[in-house]
Amino acid sequence: MDLESSSVRPETPPRPVALFVLGFGRSGTSALARVLSLCGAALPPNLLGATAENSRGFWEPRAAIHLNEVILRSRGMSAYDLALRPGAQPASGHGDDAALDRIRDFFATLPSAPVVVIKEPKITALIDLWFDGARRAGFDVAAVVAMRHPEEASASIGKRASRQNYVRPSPELSSAWWLKYTLLAERDTRDVPRVIVDFANLLDDWRREMKRISSALQIDLDPQDDAAIDEFLTPTLRHHRHCGSVSEPFGTDWVNAVHTELTAAACDDPWDPGVLDRVFDAYQVCERGFRTALEDSQRYRNLNRLMVPALVKVGLEVLALAHLRRGTWA
Repeated sequence: MDLESSSVRPETPPRPVALFVLGFGRSGTSALARVLSLCGAALPPNLLGATAENSRGFWEPRAAIHLNEVILRSRGMSAYDLALRPGAQPASGHGDDAALDRIRDFFATLPSAPVVVIKEPKITALIDLWFDGARRAGFDVAAVVAMRHPEEASASIGKRASRQNYVRPSPELSSAWWLKYTLLAERDTRDVPRVIVDFANLLDDWRREMKRISSALQIDLDPQDDAAIDEFLTPTLRHHRHCGSVSEPFGTDWVNAVHTELTAAACDDPWDPGVLDRVFDAYQVCERGFRTALEDSQRYRNLNRLMVPALVKVGLEVLALAHLRRGTWA
């Protein structure tokens, strides 16, 4: 037997790639997921279908939506929270083990393919868990971070709320949500292959953006049917356009600073992650402080509701009598 040939071992087959589409939910994430799937990335089964608010589909697995709700609620959290980081561990006391097991089970249901695209906006609030679960299931991890002008994203949220007969969120709330999910998507993907894609750029030239993604992530994204993508990705997908200045509802430069840096990143121009770190730290401190103040304020407001004016008047007179209406009580 040839010793040299006998020492040659078969190459380990490459691990499949879990390609996560992350970012704020009104930033073109659905369009990105669909175009990626039309360029060869497999989609999970049992998707959330098209609705009146998104007639071309969401392209996100229903199982992931349910799973994220379970994980968030186990920590007393919601996708609508403004906190950047989880404030509590699961009430079960099992830490992340149960969540990781469920995420790994989810990956076992995915089709066998070199690249599988996974999009569900709430994953952005739980990136570490999902990345860890994907790796445990035998996947490598890569990310596409979706970015959109904050004024357009805010308008999109408002329109969606109107269609669903929800209370329209204030510009302040929309801006805070945009900051939270955009900051988390950028910060928590720094250690994996990732690329930042502006929704406007995707609509302007999807071929260029797919080449950017393929090159940055070193994955093969080959359009299966250019005509199908052109038919899907029409300018009418962009219902809101804003080219002016960015509103700053918090008296800071946070929204503009984040948007400016990520716009540059989405064009492969020089940009400074340190700017986003500064905003992240400032936002986290302020959000925690105001949240604590508001929670305390609500407790006092609840107490104050019991103190109706008639009772206050009677109570004051009783105190006056107890002091015999002398001195300052006269």
